[in-house]
Amino acid sequence: MARSWARIDAWTRRHAPASYALLAPPADPVEVEAAQEAMGVRFPADLLESLACHDGINAWTNLLPVQPPMSVAGILAHWRMCVEIAGDDPDLTEPHGDGEGDEPWWHPQWIPWAEGDGDSQVIDMREGPGRGRLGSAGHDGTGDFGDGWPSLAVYLTAVADALDHGGEPDGMAPYLTPQGELWWDFPGETELNGDPLTPAPPADGAPGPR
Repeated sequence: MARSWARIDAWTRRHAPASYALLAPPADPVEVEAAQEAMGVRFPADLLESLACHDGINAWTNLLPVQPPMSVAGILAHWRMCVEIAGDDPDLTEPHGDGEGDEPWWHPQWIPWAEGDGDSQVIDMREGPGRGRLGSAGHDGTGDFGDGWPSLAVYLTAVADALDHGGEPDGMAPYLTPQGELWWDFPGETELNGDPLTPAPPADGAPGPR
């Protein structure tokens, strides 16, 4: 995780300074431990390593292909909100459907690490072969791990690879805005709110997204 964040840091520092400036410093280990105690869930090693690099971001920025990473305080607050909303309601706490892979709206052993507009990327810490995988939990849907990632570490490596060498993790391509921000969008986009989007230049000189 430290290596992936170092690569993302180096790329944004050079090409997207406005986004780099919004990366928070490392999380306070005491706060991290307190959040785990409050949630009753131990964070996986890759999330701990990520928080040791950046405690999320200081203001919203489209830093990653899906949702932006949260601070420790944000992780705890979002988890508490979802647990409180779900309560003991079986419509929210039990899987929908009878098929394999069906998920509930929320499970207390999901750790939300990134969030946007109420939708979150979650790390599944339930016992079993899927422990540590990365999936999604929509505010108006159910959890979904079908199109997720084996782990947060694999996901963040894919993001760093896309910036350094080109690529489209989660079907999203990296761009630069005129304001010096990193922006992820669908391949082939040319503008954002009337401003031009420039394909992000890979560090290795390979062609960027088109």
